[in-house]
Amino acid sequence: MQIVPAHLAVKAMRDNGYKNAAYAVAELIDNSIQAKATKVSLICMEKVEFVNQRNRSQIFKIAVLDNGVGMNDEVLRMSLQFGNGMNLEEAAQTGMGKFGMGLPASSVSQAQKVEVWTWRNGIDSAIYSFLDIDQIAQQKQTDVPEPVNKKIPKEWLKVGDEFTETGTLIVWSKIDRCIWKTGKAIIDNSEFVIGRMYRKFLASDRIEIRMATFDWDNVGAGPLNDRFAVPNDPLYLTSPSSTDEPYDKEPMFEPWPSAEGYEHVITVRFRGRDHRVYVRTSMAKKSAREGGTAGSRSYGRHAQKNMGVSVVRARRELELDANWAMQGDPRERWWGVEVEFSPGLDELFGVTNNKQSARNFAEWAHIKVYDLLVGGNTITALKDELAENEDPSGPLLEVAHYVQNSIDQMRKLIHAQMKSQRSGDKRRYGEGFEAEREATQKTRERQLEGRVGVSDAGESKSEEERLKDIERELEAQGLDKASAENIAATTVGDSLKYVFAEASQDSPAFFSVQPKGGAIIITLNTEHGAYNRLVDVLERDPADATDEKLAERLNNALQGLKLLLMAWARYEDEQGTGQARERAQDARVDWGRIARRFLDRSN
Repeated sequence: MQIVPAHLAVKAMRDNGYKNAAYAVAELIDNSIQAKATKVSLICMEKVEFVNQRNRSQIFKIAVLDNGVGMNDEVLRMSLQFGNGMNLEEAAQTGMGKFGMGLPASSVSQAQKVEVWTWRNGIDSAIYSFLDIDQIAQQKQTDVPEPVNKKIPKEWLKVGDEFTETGTLIVWSKIDRCIWKTGKAIIDNSEFVIGRMYRKFLASDRIEIRMATFDWDNVGAGPLNDRFAVPNDPLYLTSPSSTDEPYDKEPMFEPWPSAEGYEHVITVRFRGRDHRVYVRTSMAKKSAREGGTAGSRSYGRHAQKNMGVSVVRARRELELDANWAMQGDPRERWWGVEVEFSPGLDELFGVTNNKQSARNFAEWAHIKVYDLLVGGNTITALKDELAENEDPSGPLLEVAHYVQNSIDQMRKLIHAQMKSQRSGDKRRYGEGFEAEREATQKTRERQLEGRVGVSDAGESKSEEERLKDIERELEAQGLDKASAENIAATTVGDSLKYVFAEASQDSPAFFSVQPKGGAIIITLNTEHGAYNRLVDVLERDPADATDEKLAERLNNALQGLKLLLMAWARYEDEQGTGQARERAQDARVDWGRIARRFLDRSN
């Protein structure tokens, strides 16, 4: 008696979790690459059908055609069996194939029938076999049919020049689970993903992937649309690429931290063998982010679709895991991370049999390694602890730690540089210094009353000395040289008393105060919660938000202000009833007195 009846098992396998037709087609392209193909075509056949009282072109058949080495009878029959294949033994698991599920599982996820023609000595030598879900469900087909010689239908012979001495044609028909209903929709939605999955093969000219649509009843008229996949590199270091102008011909990002150091190799010990994991990192060029509207430009929108960590196995991307990025923050599009490993680490990374994710590695996107390194614990000690607890993901700790640390460092640089740019933009347009001018006026009034500050002595320095002092301090806080010079020039030229900078600081303070060049430099700590709740949310470009989003920002800022005041109230409360509490109360009153003066617009 069978453990699982075939007709029931195949029904269950139809729900095997392929995200969409593009990922299902990728399984067939994997097989073509394994078969040493240099040309692969995704061919969509449409047919006019009467639907909802009108004639419409609907997807009729989908095919993948290649010029690989082809298959013999035994391999063809094996390729249509679930869980069988040529790469099941560990020694053979060096390429993309492994699980023996790709062709049948991906096919039945989209269609009820899959047919395969393959040839090794010209198309006249083609052999044929198939799977039909209806026949399997009715228990009319219980085995993969013995391959037979069968001519390739004339319609397929007209689609291109891939019909060479050797090759394979796989055809899906009775398509009932493809979410896209036309050939154009399938190609438009597949192009971005396929270009990213196979970018390394496309960029090295290892393979050419064509995508075309034909009318089944008039194939001889030529394709309805026809194009070739272009590399889509989420690191944006490849050119040419599918990125929009001007970065289709030149890289939009640059290696980080440097061209020599952007690839970090980590040796992972797994089941008694050493394996190499490659982590590559990149960050957008400053020129790509300039202007304040880079995110809304076509290349910025392209980068938004590639946010996350690209997980690559055997040179082919499994997934782009967006969980590593801070969702909703548009700045996250400006960094890139790629993690590549060999099939020998499939079980460690948790590669699924449909090759769409690495589940064990994905879990680390939700676990902060820093949180585990408490009480002086080290990475080595933590790895040993996980090993003792027989945690299978332990060897991934070092990889996850490096990825998280790299993202955090790039994130801080991007945030600091974009704040610097934003300050520079305000300087160029003569905006953004209203509060500084108003506070300067109030300070001059206090100086006339005999109120002296430490910074006041610096006002007696020469203009050149003041400029240099302020520039150096701003650069030390993370601003680029050009922005530091612009802001310093405005501060000294307009006799402003206050300068704002924004930087990531390892301090619990919301801001720091530093007197330089006769001015008071106030540096906001971008890592502080008050910055995110009050400053950042209000500084974002309102042109990029709906009325609902703007209302949400204002509410977040209001709640942030309340929390800030409540934090002070709690601080004062915790001082007890002695002198410490009195000093805190005095500081609040004194600060409030000056704040009232600064905020008063009656004169």
